[in-house]
Amino acid sequence: MTAQTQGTVFALERCSLHDGPGLRTTVFLKGCPLHCLWCHNPESQSYRPELYDLYEKCVLCGICTTVCSKGCHRIEDNGRHIQRSRCDACGDCARACPQSALEIKGYSAKAEAVMAIVEEDRAFYDASGGGMTVSGGEPMAQFEFTKALLSLAKAAGIHTCIETSGFAPVHRWRRIKENTDLILFDFKESDPGNHLLYTGVRLNIILNSLFELERLGAPVILRCPLIPGMNDRTDHLHAIAALAGKLRNITEINIMPYHPMGKSKSHRIGKSYPLEETGYAEQAQWEEWVRQIQERTDVPVKKG
Repeated sequence: MTAQTQGTVFALERCSLHDGPGLRTTVFLKGCPLHCLWCHNPESQSYRPELYDLYEKCVLCGICTTVCSKGCHRIEDNGRHIQRSRCDACGDCARACPQSALEIKGYSAKAEAVMAIVEEDRAFYDASGGGMTVSGGEPMAQFEFTKALLSLAKAAGIHTCIETSGFAPVHRWRRIKENTDLILFDFKESDPGNHLLYTGVRLNIILNSLFELERLGAPVILRCPLIPGMNDRTDHLHAIAALAGKLRNITEINIMPYHPMGKSKSHRIGKSYPLEETGYAEQAQWEEWVRQIQERTDVPVKKG
């Protein structure tokens, strides 16, 4: 690691309760090789900064049209429109907007600068057993930056966690293992054909990572997003339990019931959302998922 180690961040969430134990600061990185149909952070998929449209705040003042040198914005009778093919995410419109109706998702940051913010909440980590989580996007896709963040946090005595899809060469896990206290590993689909269809990548790379982490003895919480009508099949639920039975380092299974958060976020970056008609998983539904998995494994299963 050098002082020049830097990456692209799209959000930094402090006092997070859902990305590992205790109170945490979660560093969300830009860029992901997967394109899951149900992605709840679609603004994290691209490796480049993107214009994010908070259209409900817009008062049609037209200032964005005057400051944009690319002519991306226009005001019409039915509202403000963005011609995204022209946009290079320079941020002029976002800086000028008096209503904060436009944002740029994604900015370059040095690892040391990110850690300076993370360390501000050390008292909360110490009191709650929390720490720093690197998430995404896919943090292993910005590997050197992720490795630098984990190394700096570990050197500072802060608990470290990474949330990952597992899509990475196995040698990378060996390089970060000593500085990673916990891995939140998203296991999305057990059928190879469905995995490719739903995520855009092959399952074998994911499984290779899981088994390498088991060989390394790295503690893993298996996080399983379940989407009604897609991967909530009985065979997939049984496969989750069977996988946990093979891997001695799985400490817990978290069921992550689908929610359509990604729908509005997709629209805000000018993209369509593949699951427009899919709604929330009902409580009885996800409780049944938990039951089916738990009766087939000794690993604790809970809603994430």
